[in-house]
Amino acid sequence: MSAIPVTVDRAGLWDAETLSDVAAATFPLACPPDLASEDIETYIDEVLSDERFGDYLNDPDRTVLKAVADAQIVGYAMLVAGGPRDPVVARVIEPRPVLEISKMYVLPGHHGTGVSTALMAAALDHAHSDGCAGAWLAVNQQNARAQRFYTKLGFRTVGTRTLTVGSTVCDDYLMQQAF
Repeated sequence: MSAIPVTVDRAGLWDAETLSDVAAATFPLACPPDLASEDIETYIDEVLSDERFGDYLNDPDRTVLKAVADAQIVGYAMLVAGGPRDPVVARVIEPRPVLEISKMYVLPGHHGTGVSTALMAAALDHAHSDGCAGAWLAVNQQNARAQRFYTKLGFRTVGTRTLTVGSTVCDDYLMQQAF
């Protein structure tokens, strides 16, 4: 696919429902292929609902960026300030202060069009402008495509963690980039 014009901007409360729809369409793509659909649905209901996005958009420690192409939100990134709260993560993430790229998803019809690159550039610009010394993220260990993308952009694997999706414990790699 070829690059398309994309604008990345801060999302507002009015975007919560659309962001939730994008999250529901994209989150399953990042999950292990053998993860039960019931677990994915539970996670979407509990973590990615429009109500939860309303909470995220009102949280002063979070910034949600939206990627817009053809007048539609086609992806988003959620950034979390304040350093890792999980002690397992805090032990391996080195730069301080550091920004977490908590979620970054793009609709499948827009993969390979530059949307992910634009979102990541905006996320890293946000970290720089906030005076961070780096950024970190977690990626499922079976999501090789995302791992290649993050590695290409300068992230390196520094550890692992688990994430419960529904009733299943999934394994993530922790990746960081120091500036």
